[in-house]
Amino acid sequence: MKIFETKTAPNPRRVRMFMSEKGLLDKAEFVEIDLQKGENLTPEYAARNPMKKVPVMELDDGTCIAETMAICRYFEESYPDAPTLLGDTALEKAQVEQWLRWIEFSFFLPTGMCFQHTSGYFKDRMNPIKEWGEECRTSVEKFLHFLNKHLDGREYICCDRFTAADINAFTTVAFARVVDIRVKPEQANLQAWYDRIKQRPSAQV
Repeated sequence: MKIFETKTAPNPRRVRMFMSEKGLLDKAEFVEIDLQKGENLTPEYAARNPMKKVPVMELDDGTCIAETMAICRYFEESYPDAPTLLGDTALEKAQVEQWLRWIEFSFFLPTGMCFQHTSGYFKDRMNPIKEWGEECRTSVEKFLHFLNKHLDGREYICCDRFTAADINAFTTVAFARVVDIRVKPEQANLQAWYDRIKQRPSAQV
């Protein structure tokens, strides 16, 4: 199978970390897509993903699956004997899903909007609204404060073990630096958690 990605982008990194934790990086060929050159806007790429985003997974029979967590779900279900990252029990699955939603909507999405609307990276194909980007920055900083409080006395975000919630939060914290959003010195719980996750081999792929 092939995974079309942009290695520096946060969504593909989420997939690579997920696959690494499950020992599955050798299951796919990774194909680099240049977003700034618009390689994701070509008819060929749009045939794989009409949303024109990365990553996209193409199976050996030509079936294509887009969206980060859909790809991760495919690997979770296809390789159940590998370490589970989306929960084992009904309760764990619900807790992981809860946190994935919180992280997606209250952290990852506003971080992405801050980047798109303040960096000028995609100004050739969208109308950046700087005020909206700065409002999103404020939302991200509030979520970091919330996450720091939540991590008091905890090593991981949920289920008392490493899950996809940690992957998605970690990659978002790392990506937020491109818009100068960083863990504050007083957010010691968040910084300690980030440093722990950064030591994992999957954080290096």
